[in-house]
Amino acid sequence: MALPNEISGSADESMDSQSHNKRPISSILIVIAMQTEALPLVDKFQLTEDLNSVFPKEVPWVRYHGTYKDLQINLIWPGKDLALGVDSVGTISASLVTYASIQALKPDLIINAGTAGGFKAKGASIGDVFLVSECAFHDRRIPIPVFDLYGVGLKQALSTPNLLKELNLKVGKLSTGDSLDMSAQDEASITANDATVKDMEGAAVAYVADLFKVPAIFVKAVTDVVDGDKPTAEEFLQNLATVSAALDRAVTQVINFISGKCIAEL
Repeated sequence: MALPNEISGSADESMDSQSHNKRPISSILIVIAMQTEALPLVDKFQLTEDLNSVFPKEVPWVRYHGTYKDLQINLIWPGKDLALGVDSVGTISASLVTYASIQALKPDLIINAGTAGGFKAKGASIGDVFLVSECAFHDRRIPIPVFDLYGVGLKQALSTPNLLKELNLKVGKLSTGDSLDMSAQDEASITANDATVKDMEGAAVAYVADLFKVPAIFVKAVTDVVDGDKPTAEEFLQNLATVSAALDRAVTQVINFISGKCIAEL
């Protein structure tokens, strides 16, 4: 039997959640993995780099911030790997920056924006932009009962029926792993996840957002067709700049729609 204060605490949490859902959104955290993806949005929203970082001095993470319409926007890019100088892509950086950003910035909503591979068998083409319905991992294979479900780590994205109707975006499931290529085992797991798009960050962001009960949406633009006839790395690099521009337009539309609304109105 729950103690009275436990019951009260649960009720208070429920009321806080309902109240949060009905308050206008005032703070958005955008988590984005690559500089090429981030900079068009930095320019679009006229964000300024934070030179007195809210993050530990040892990490390469970069925060851009500013006000757009009635929204405080914080865009976090994990920066360049300190040893190799390449974008800090993947689930480890994504989960760390999401955790630290939630702690430091207390956002009302998280947007994980980025490029992704798409599957033509599921209706994806180069330049398509998807709003993700759910996220799962495809490379955490733990063939033990219940641990297998933990490995997949299925998380639902925030339901946004009004946003979908207004912007007419495509909808698909996202599968996340730490490799750009796709092994036969990964392919089987991605198929089991019923994924339309695959990336290297989304499910990690979803995991942390779920821990702290921060609503999260995922906007993914297709750079390469995974089940096509071109090498993934070649097609990804060839289309990155162009598709990043499509991502920029879609995220701008999303944020324009969010402005002045509460979570429940999305």
